[in-house]
Amino acid sequence: MEYEKWDKILVPYEHAVEELKVKFKNMRKEFLTRGEYSPIEFVTGRTKKIASIISKAKRLNLSDIEAEMEDIAGIRIMCQFVEDIYTIVELIQSRNDMKVVYTKDYIENFKDSGYRSYHVIIKYPINTASGYKEILCEIQIRTLAMNFWATIEHSLKYKYEHYIPEDLAMRLRRAADAAFLLDQEMSEIREHIMKAQVMYQVKSITVRDVLSKIQELYDVGQTHKAIIYQRRLDKIDNEKDITEIISLKNEIDTLLEGYNKKRRGE
Repeated sequence: MEYEKWDKILVPYEHAVEELKVKFKNMRKEFLTRGEYSPIEFVTGRTKKIASIISKAKRLNLSDIEAEMEDIAGIRIMCQFVEDIYTIVELIQSRNDMKVVYTKDYIENFKDSGYRSYHVIIKYPINTASGYKEILCEIQIRTLAMNFWATIEHSLKYKYEHYIPEDLAMRLRRAADAAFLLDQEMSEIREHIMKAQVMYQVKSITVRDVLSKIQELYDVGQTHKAIIYQRRLDKIDNEKDITEIISLKNEIDTLLEGYNKKRRGE
């Protein structure tokens, strides 16, 4: 097939990858903006290279690439904990802008190589200049530890053309078990880590709100009071307990409300 034809085929897949990356990144942002723990740590995506598509099609003897190859468009979602993976799967299944075709749980049923991940195959609607189209996309969901291992394995598969020497493959399997043991240990202290992260996020949001209120004081001409509140915030910003920061925010809110009432003539 000529390059120009491949380029035309891949356009909707490229659009889909960009759209899905934005959607999952926004999902993470929404959790954090609400001061909640986000099961999504970060998101990446790619469109499979033409050479890789051709190679896989030949290896698997595929006759209809677009209908049979599920990973031309690929999204990868990284999590902190194994439990987060299943939360994300539920979030994907509940969406109405994509349809789950089927799933592959390589965590419960890990591969002989040691590979662990959760794959969700979806049908995703895309609108291009050529019109409406539904394409297949593979979403891989894994922990940071799983991703570290999989990245190394992928590099070795590329070097050895998918046939990793047995002694090296054995060491990789041991490394995979060690990575999963790390995930299990992290799960044991998951609640403590989540609480710490949520507290940090709530504090960040509250400090941001206080700074915004202080700027409002500058805007209404209360420069002296704004400076005082800024100094108070600087003193308590490093405190672990955010009670004083919340109290400061409420105090400024009350003050601003009074100024706004005066301006409205109430």
